[in-house]
Amino acid sequence: MMKLLLIPTPIVDDSIKDITEYSKQSVQPIRHFVVENLRTARRVLRKYDYKVNFDNEVSFFEYDKHIKTSSLEEIENWFKAGFSVGLMSEAGMPCIADPGNEVVRLAHRLGTSIEVLSGPSSILMALVASGLNGQNFAFNGYLPIDQGERLKKLKFLEARAQSENQTQLFMETPYRNQGLFDFILKSCPSHLFLGIAANIGEESSIIRSKKIEDWKRSDPPRLHKLPAIFSLGI
Repeated sequence: MMKLLLIPTPIVDDSIKDITEYSKQSVQPIRHFVVENLRTARRVLRKYDYKVNFDNEVSFFEYDKHIKTSSLEEIENWFKAGFSVGLMSEAGMPCIADPGNEVVRLAHRLGTSIEVLSGPSSILMALVASGLNGQNFAFNGYLPIDQGERLKKLKFLEARAQSENQTQLFMETPYRNQGLFDFILKSCPSHLFLGIAANIGEESSIIRSKKIEDWKRSDPPRLHKLPAIFSLGI
């Protein structure tokens, strides 16, 4: 029976600790993959003990934020031909902080069976490590680059955090993380908690959560070029 298989990508380079034996076996029959990055996908599939010849026996469709939904005709044809399809993100679980949901929506529309393999999500890992409310939270993706728009967005997130006790999670391009951290300390109320989860899953991870007023009195971590998730709450 054809299906869409959602395949997690380990968030730590060269790690196989998050790949179960069941996941490895589930991937073996798949010959058609929708991937965010071809090079990453090939490397990760090898971690799944996938030994099929990529050049002659496997079809890849690179699908990222720049691909329009209208261009999914090739994937639709795969499903209609009865092929099972694997969906892979650049890191972590598919469809979280990437555009893969349109592929899942297509599978639902065509009545395709969907299976999700268990795996890590840096966003959820950051949330549970923050000490903030995990029963009501929102992931907001990237904040605006323009400082005026960024301040406006932060004020909106502050209001949601305080009025609804809703933890607000967001991220930034690694080389701008230090600037975002400094901007938050200058712009947000001192009583709010700010959580940082950088290099999560690595031995060198930085996981800290404290009130902004306490961040200002402490020696802050250096976040430049480190992948990080920020959380804001009460």
